[in-house]
Amino acid sequence: MTSEARQSQHAPELRAAARHIGRRRFLTATGAAAALAFAVNVPGAGTAAAAELDAARLTDDPFTLGVASGDPLPDSALLWTRLAPAPYQADGGLPARRVTVGWELALDERFRRVVRRGETTAHPEFHHTVHVEAGHLAPGHVYYYRFRAGRFVSPVGRTRTAPATRSRAGGLTFGVVSCQRYDQGYYTAYRHLAEEDVDVVFHLGDYLYEYAVNAVAGSRAYPAGTLPALFNRETVTLEDYRLRYALYKSDPDLRAAHAAHPFVVTWDDHETENNYAGDIPENSVPPEEFLLRRAAAYRAYWENMPLRRPQLPEGPDLKLHRRLHWGRLAQFDVLDTRQYRSNQAYGDGWQYPGPESEDPSRTLTGDAQERWLIDGWHRSDAVWNVLPQQVTFSQRFNSTTAPSKVSMDSWDGYPASRERVLAGAQAAGVENLMVLTGDVHVHYGFDIKRDFSDPGSRTVGTEIVTSSVTSGGNGSEKPSNWDTYMAANPHMRFYNGLRGYTTVSLGRELARADFKTVPHVTTQGAPLTTAASFVTEVGEQGLKPA
Repeated sequence: MTSEARQSQHAPELRAAARHIGRRRFLTATGAAAALAFAVNVPGAGTAAAAELDAARLTDDPFTLGVASGDPLPDSALLWTRLAPAPYQADGGLPARRVTVGWELALDERFRRVVRRGETTAHPEFHHTVHVEAGHLAPGHVYYYRFRAGRFVSPVGRTRTAPATRSRAGGLTFGVVSCQRYDQGYYTAYRHLAEEDVDVVFHLGDYLYEYAVNAVAGSRAYPAGTLPALFNRETVTLEDYRLRYALYKSDPDLRAAHAAHPFVVTWDDHETENNYAGDIPENSVPPEEFLLRRAAAYRAYWENMPLRRPQLPEGPDLKLHRRLHWGRLAQFDVLDTRQYRSNQAYGDGWQYPGPESEDPSRTLTGDAQERWLIDGWHRSDAVWNVLPQQVTFSQRFNSTTAPSKVSMDSWDGYPASRERVLAGAQAAGVENLMVLTGDVHVHYGFDIKRDFSDPGSRTVGTEIVTSSVTSGGNGSEKPSNWDTYMAANPHMRFYNGLRGYTTVSLGRELARADFKTVPHVTTQGAPLTTAASFVTEVGEQGLKPA
């Protein structure tokens, strides 16, 4: 079926709303919010207008999708859950009424030492999701949390606060994950990650995929008819995206990882649509129709991720880039390389670079986000400046002969944008730069060169590219292009094509990256292996075998 046919079949609400609102009015935040409300009968913000449902009348466990926490600050924790007694139904098994939800935060997992408790409201306007910003907490502490609705109590989650802003934090260990297509394998990597001793997990995008999931869940090979037919279509409407998050979050291994660690999330393309660029869709649909789809995708993303109030979307816009600190040890500048980018040059894909891709006006981050990043570096006094983002930052040739093609969807397709970022880091005096990347379904380790065209150029940082959790299926330890890539890219220090995740430990003298892999994802129970470990030293960047 063509992409146009899929749009025609699955997006009557979008087409109707786009026609109703008109292009001129739609291309404003208020106009898009109005269009979203028209399309799905959802206001732009939660209200107390809905009647209240007495939680005591709940007959089935509403905490089927688990709990999560995110964006740790020194004095607060963001706690998330969603009430969904029947998660595979569009309404989650609840009427369109608000529900009072209690929450507790304790120093121990048996809740003998409760330090904070309160009540919040799960609004139907937000699909009965809950985002609690629990404040007045002590910095650098581990806390346990849970929710209560009627007689039901949620699973217990474990979270933590960041160290005090000006503290001399001695160490930090974090996980790095990306790309978890549900129908291409089991989330065994998440089960292992849940058991890791990490302080926080960075999710670098493709939390879900917009593609149809059939009744046997593709490579998971469930018994025939396990999943309802409503998943067997591309996500386009708000209801589609909400249901897809319910499917993904129903996985017990993903729920275990969320319950074990706070997550810091950013999206890539598939949370909305493959390889979209700003307001330009992959498929040939009217821009106002795509922006309405983007508005639906962004709203569902905020609803289902452990994000704070400043990330609440307005129409088709959501300010996802943000800055977090771990004392004076690390500054994390979380990027969004999808919402503001110029269109991919030469029709996307792997192409030879040329005047179109090398146009100095092209941007991957947008001008405002680029200025925000570089200004933040000028103010940073952290030992490590870490850039969690989506697509491959370092130069990546796919041929040993010149010229070589490069990926137009990565920073190679936006070399002027990359040069401005590297020049900005240099001007700000950033000495220990680390870029975290997902997207490509393989592990890479790169030395970031100040001038990639000169192998002898100074190494100014390192890039840690984590493989997918499942996307791409089982993979292989040494993909067919391994020899070519390693020869064509002398700054590439590691390449492995199995699925898994990465852990990174930052210290005041060095950082260590451990690339973890599982041998298969299409069947359950795969063991975990550390495929390789590297260190990079403070003041002397470059990956060295540990």
